[in-house]
Amino acid sequence: MRLTGGEILCKALLAEGVDLVFGYPGGAILPFYDDLVRNPGLKHILIRHEQGAAHAADGYARATGKVGVCLATSGPGAINLATGLATANMDSTPIVAITGQVARAAIGKDAFQETDITGITLPITKHNYLVMTAEEIPNVVKEAFHIARTGRPGPVLIDIPKDVFVEEAEYVSALDTNLPGYKPTVKGNNSQIKRAATLINESSKPVILAGRGVMISEAENELKNLAEQAQIPVVPTLLGIGGFPGTHYLNLGLMGMHGSAYANLAVDQSDLIIGIGCRFDDRIVGRVSDFATGAQIIHIDIDPAAIGQNVPAHVPIVGDAKSILTDLVPRIDGKNRSDWLQHVDNLRHDHPLFIPESEKLLPQHVIQRIFEETSGNAVVITGVGQHQMWAAQFYLIDKPMNWITSGGLGTMGYEVPAALGAALGRPDDQIWSICGDGGFQMTLNELATIRDEKIPVKFAIINNGNLGMVRQWQELFYDKRYSQIDVKGPDFIKLADAYGMHGIRVTRKDDVNEAILEANAHPGPVIVDFVVEAEENVYPMIPAGQSVKEMVEAPRPVSEAQR
Repeated sequence: MRLTGGEILCKALLAEGVDLVFGYPGGAILPFYDDLVRNPGLKHILIRHEQGAAHAADGYARATGKVGVCLATSGPGAINLATGLATANMDSTPIVAITGQVARAAIGKDAFQETDITGITLPITKHNYLVMTAEEIPNVVKEAFHIARTGRPGPVLIDIPKDVFVEEAEYVSALDTNLPGYKPTVKGNNSQIKRAATLINESSKPVILAGRGVMISEAENELKNLAEQAQIPVVPTLLGIGGFPGTHYLNLGLMGMHGSAYANLAVDQSDLIIGIGCRFDDRIVGRVSDFATGAQIIHIDIDPAAIGQNVPAHVPIVGDAKSILTDLVPRIDGKNRSDWLQHVDNLRHDHPLFIPESEKLLPQHVIQRIFEETSGNAVVITGVGQHQMWAAQFYLIDKPMNWITSGGLGTMGYEVPAALGAALGRPDDQIWSICGDGGFQMTLNELATIRDEKIPVKFAIINNGNLGMVRQWQELFYDKRYSQIDVKGPDFIKLADAYGMHGIRVTRKDDVNEAILEANAHPGPVIVDFVVEAEENVYPMIPAGQSVKEMVEAPRPVSEAQR
C-alpha cells in the first residue's frame, strides 16, 4: 500500500499509542496537517506558541507516564521548541518533537525559514533525526519512541523536510527496534548490590535521597519497603517529590538550597546516603567538599554518566531502580534505628518548617490552605521561583506523578502550558497550577487554548508584584540594590474575563479559604489572584555554592501552629 509520508507518519504515531499531539502549524509542516485532519484518532491541540507545545507535551508526559508529542514548523517554529526540549532533557521527560523542514533540495541554501534544527538541538535532546525519505518514517518513529521512553527518558526530535511529507512510499510496519549502540543497563550488578546491603545493615545513621528516577521506574513500593523495613528517613529531591508519601512519618521533605533545615541537618549528620534515581545536583550538594563529610554514598541510577558526576560514590550501581531495589530489600536487616529516628525528630522539633504568624497574606499560608482544601489530592504544577519552593515545602504530595515542576533547567513560564498538558492527560483529576506572577506572564497566551478546550485548571497566582527570588537574592547578597524586579502584571481578574474564565482576587488572609472553595466548585478554568506580601522570603536558604553550615533559617519566632 503506497501512502504519502504524512499518512505514514500518522500510522506510525497511532502504532505507538499516540492519541493526542500539541502543535502549531506553518508552511514546512503544513502537508502533515492536511493528513492529520483526516486522522480522527490523533487529536490536535492548537497551542498559541511552540514553547507552550513542548511544555504541554512535557506536562502530559509527567502526568501520565506516556510519551508526549509536539509539532512545529521549520525555522522559528522549531527553534521555539528549544526551551521546552531542554527542560525535558534536564528532567528526564519522554517527548517526541516532530518538526517540518524546508524541502530537501533547499537544505543548506538559506531557504526561507530554514534552520539546522538537528544541529541546534543536539545538546538538548537525547537523540534526533533528519528523515530524508518517506519510507524511513515508520522505523524512525519507532526508534524515537523507544529511545525517549527507555533508559533515562528524554526528548527526541524528528525533522522531516516538507517534500518528504508528500512523497509516496510503500507503507511497511516498523521492524522490531534493534539499536546495537543503545542498550540501557536494567539489572544491577549483584556484587555491588551485596556491598550496598552490607553498608546499609552496618550503618547507624542512614538517609535515602530519592529522585525522579524512583517514579520513572515505578519503584515507589520498593522504596517504601526499603525505608520501612530498615527504618531509614527519606529525603526527596525537588523532582523526587511524590515518589515517597509526603505525609509518611519517615519523609523529611525537600533538602538543599531551600529544603527544610532538619532534612539538611539529617543528611549532613548521616553516615550513609542512599541516592536513588537522582544526580546529586548543585542545589542539593552545595559546596562539594563539605557535603555530608561523614557519610559514605550508595548511588543507584540507570544513567551511568550521572554516577560520580557531582559527588564520588563508594558503591555505584547502574541499573533500573525498581529492579535494583527488588534485589536489595531482601538483603536488608530490620535493624533498630530508634536512636537515629529520635535524633531526626529532635532536629524536626528544634529546626521546624513553619509559617510566620502574620495578619498579612503570606504565600505559605495560601499554599497550605490549597493543600488542606484539596485534601492533598490535586495534581500540582508550578513555575519556578519562590512560589515553587513554598509549594514544595507546604503542599505534601502522597501520590506519584502529582507533582510537576521544572527542576534542572528552572524554566519560568512552565506552569501554564504544563498544567494544560497535565489536565488533558488526567481529565478526571483536580489540577492546580501554582504560579508566580512573573512566570505566569511569560506564557499566559496559552489561556486561549485552555479556554478553547474547556480545561478546568485552577490557577493560583502568588502575586507579589516582583521577581520574588531575584528580589530575595538582591536583598540578601547585593545590599538591597534592587534592579529590574518590578513585573507588576495586568489586572488578572480582567484578564480572566477577557479569556472567558472565572476570576477571583484575594487580598485578605480571612478570604483565602472561601476563594479556594469557590475555585474548586467552579466547573471550568479559574484564575485566583492572591495578592501577597511583597517582601516575604523563602527560608531556610543555603547560599549558592555553600554548605549546611552557612544555612540561613527564618529570622522569626516559631509559630504555635508549627507543622
